[in-house]
This record gives sequence, C-alpha cells and structure tokens, in this order.
Amino acid sequence: MILLTVIIWTFNFLAAKVALRELSPYTLAPFRVELAALIMIVISAAMARRPASQGRACTPMDRADYWRFFWLGLFGVAGNQVLFLIGLSSTTVGHSSLIIATGPISILLLARAQKLELLTIGKLLGMMLSFSGVALLALEKGISLHAGTLKGDLITFAGSFSFACYTVLSKRIAPKYDTISMNLYLYISGALLVLPIALWRARTLDWGAVSWRGWAGLFYLALLGSVVAYLIYYWALRHLAASRLAAFTYIQPVLATVLGVTALGEEMTHNLLGGGALVLLGVYLAERMPRRAKAEGS
Repeated sequence: MILLTVIIWTFNFLAAKVALRELSPYTLAPFRVELAALIMIVISAAMARRPASQGRACTPMDRADYWRFFWLGLFGVAGNQVLFLIGLSSTTVGHSSLIIATGPISILLLARAQKLELLTIGKLLGMMLSFSGVALLALEKGISLHAGTLKGDLITFAGSFSFACYTVLSKRIAPKYDTISMNLYLYISGALLVLPIALWRARTLDWGAVSWRGWAGLFYLALLGSVVAYLIYYWALRHLAASRLAAFTYIQPVLATVLGVTALGEEMTHNLLGGGALVLLGVYLAERMPRRAKAEGS
C-alpha cells in the first residue's frame, strides 16, 4: 500500500508539470485543495449512508482537536501541497524530487524532539545510505542552486518540511480517528485556509483557455495525489513509526528516474543503478533494524 502511494506521488510530478503549462501554480494549488475536499465530503457522505453492519459513520471531531486540525490542515495541505506546486513551477523535477527525499530526515529529527521516537543507529544508517543514493542520482548531471531554480528549490524545501511537521503532529491524534474522518477534517481545514485564494483565482481565470490536459492534471493531483494517497498514508501512519514510514519516500526519486527512462527515453546509467541500490538498501535498513532491536529487547 505504501508502494502504491509512492507510485502515485511519483506521477504527481508529471501531472503537475502538464497542468502547470496551462494553469498558474497560484491557481492550480488552491483548486487542487478545494477539489480534494469536495471529493472527501462525497466519500464521507457515501460512507454515512451505509448500513451500520458495514462500518461506522464518520467519527465526530473532538472540540479539543479543533486547533490541532487547523495546524494539520496548515502543514499537511495548505503548506505542503500549495508550496509543492509553487516550487515545482520554478524548478526541475530532479531538484524537486531530491529535496522532497530529505523529508524523512526532518521527520526523524522532529519526532525525536517531540520524544515520539528514538534516534537509533539503524534509522540513522538507513537514512544516510538512502540520501547518499539520492545524491548519487542527482550528481550525475551536477547540482547547482543557480538563480533559475534557487527560488523553487527553497519553496520546495519549505513544503517538504511542512509535510514533516504534519506527519509528526498526526501521530498524536491518529488513534482517535478512522482514516476517512481524519482526512475529511484535514481537507476541510486546508480548504477553508486557501478558500479566499481559490475564489480570487476562479474569478480571474480564463476558463476557456484551459484544455482537457490541464483539467486532467488537476483531477489526478486532487483525486489520486491528494485523496487516495493521503488515505493510504494516514492508514499506514496508524501502524508504523513516522520516520520508518517516511523512509519509503526515498523510493520516489528512483521511480521518477525510471519513469524518465521508460517514458522519455533517458539513458540507464551507472549512477541510476548505484543510486537505486543505495536507496533500496537504506529503506530496508530503516525498516528492519528497529523491528529487530525491538524483538531482542522483548
């Protein structure tokens, strides 16, 4: 299920680049959030109509969690998804995927600061190997934060750090809500935050100038990149440690590169093979070592 999420988020780059050809990032980003919120409302309403024997309805939000969902919507939706698209519009897919791959490091440090996880040697070693693999992929053509991409790179990093904050904060209330309820409240919160921007962009948008490709890219980002991927991610977040779950995002740059080889005819190089091997080895170590340590201590 996590691999499926990573695949969906990998294709996010292509869908976003296609949509950004016809929609400004300041239009695409809030539209994505609003559409995702509408989809979640429809899903929740459909679940509520089911017989009680097929599952419970949406869990009511605890009043004590109002402000928590405000921050989750700010970091997990308004911050992460909006900054991702704005940043991607000013940088390359390679730069963006590399920067996003540093997210697990931020998550691990934030989780440690919140005393939610231990900073074990296995986690550190696994993440160092994975980041080394991602760096090897990027070094093939060099890394340069020149003026043309520096702005986008910094915005993308801010979005990645925002998602790290969301992941760690979610762990505190994850046991209280089912997957549908959590994502419903998350996206409603995020949609309310960006609603003024969405209304402003809708009023000024030349709707007839956007082709089906632009709308298809938006629909993919909202339905799959936001709703489906977040439902899976939150479900996994309830069962896995935050940094262990985030370690799987290291696979994303590898898949993005493979996608470039198969879809765009790019060359299969030694850097690709070596970097991919390091990434997968790092994910394995970050996943297996904590579990092994836990077994030894029990």
